[in-house]
Amino acid sequence: MDYNIDMPGQTIKETVARLLAELPDGVEVVAAAKTRTPEKVLEAVQAGIRIIGENYVREAKEAHELVGKRAKWHFIGTLQKHNVRRKVLEMFDMIESVDSLEIAGEIDRRCAQMGKIMPVLIEVNSGREPQKSGVLSEDVEQLTRDISSLKSIKVMGLMTMGPRFGDPEDSRPYFQETRKILDRIKRLQIPNVEMRYLSMGMTNSYKVAVQEGANIVRIGTRIFGERVPPS
Repeated sequence: MDYNIDMPGQTIKETVARLLAELPDGVEVVAAAKTRTPEKVLEAVQAGIRIIGENYVREAKEAHELVGKRAKWHFIGTLQKHNVRRKVLEMFDMIESVDSLEIAGEIDRRCAQMGKIMPVLIEVNSGREPQKSGVLSEDVEQLTRDISSLKSIKVMGLMTMGPRFGDPEDSRPYFQETRKILDRIKRLQIPNVEMRYLSMGMTNSYKVAVQEGANIVRIGTRIFGERVPPS
């Protein structure tokens, strides 16, 4: 199976068009905009991207000032408690990387003050990698139950990473495991929990992720090209 990304030299518009055309109906693309300029983010939106994923609050603010409501905004990085502020929560439409009751509680507290219900995904460390954030697979159900009691936050699904590099097939077991967890929790019918979204796969692995049930894929390099290290 061919997992190659687009040939270098294509414009963002051309790349986005090809990407959107090849994905099945019902699969959303989150353009992972880490280190990209606001102008590049705007170009992706103009090309047809509907969701921007940001890892860092400062970068998100800069891009949001230019792009605004022309796209939805997902936070996909590790969220620190000190960043859970009103302006941040006003900016984002979903937080994909909740991995503790402490962070969920802070989001809930702030959103209650704003009169907003924040959709979130629970981040699963399916690969059990110590350098990555996320809750271990065996703890996902309990965290989901704990968060379900909060009134201004709603669990809408799961997110997992998988290896960024290497053979895309290496990611398949992690994606399969996360899908099984989502299906199992869905059957429990926990109040205030709607297991609708499964966010898995990046540029190197999104095709495998879609095969394993992902309906959100987070793609940066294929859309924007390789990151250029700071000089």
